[in-house]
Amino acid sequence: MDYHKIISITGLSGLFELIGSKNDGAIVRSLDDGSTKFVSSRIHNFSHLEGIEVYTENDNVNLAEVLLAMKDSSEKLPDLNNAADIKAYFVKVYPNMDFSRVYTSDLKKMVKWYNTLKAANVEIKLPEEETAEETAEIEEPVLEKEIAPVEEEAAPKKPARKKKTES
Repeated sequence: MDYHKIISITGLSGLFELIGSKNDGAIVRSLDDGSTKFVSSRIHNFSHLEGIEVYTENDNVNLAEVLLAMKDSSEKLPDLNNAADIKAYFVKVYPNMDFSRVYTSDLKKMVKWYNTLKAANVEIKLPEEETAEETAEIEEPVLEKEIAPVEEEAAPKKPARKKKTES
């Protein structure tokens, strides 16, 4: 399962794999129970996990960076019912997070999502960013050469309209 296909849907708990999309919604599969269903975009909003950012004391970071820090940490995951434990866990795992703008409910959601991704064997990946070198390799060089002027052909003239004569 690809990390870039994982989405969160407002109004629905858990994470989903995006199977297909339509003009009026998406077909998704729950990572929790594996059920597949259609979700209307008129009622719900969809957020790709790779597009979610977390506030830090400096620049915002991608959610995947925090999830990878959780994966690499030797700290035990906190109890979801204890807000102080959750905050203490993230202070150790990702200390430069801006805790004045990242609420306890957000931290709790990150722990739940991490557990869901781990249970579904989803490999967490940072979004790929194109560097200037990669962009230069993709773009074709502009060749400088003289272009011969194009001669314009005279457009054929339309025949003049005949005036109707009154009878």
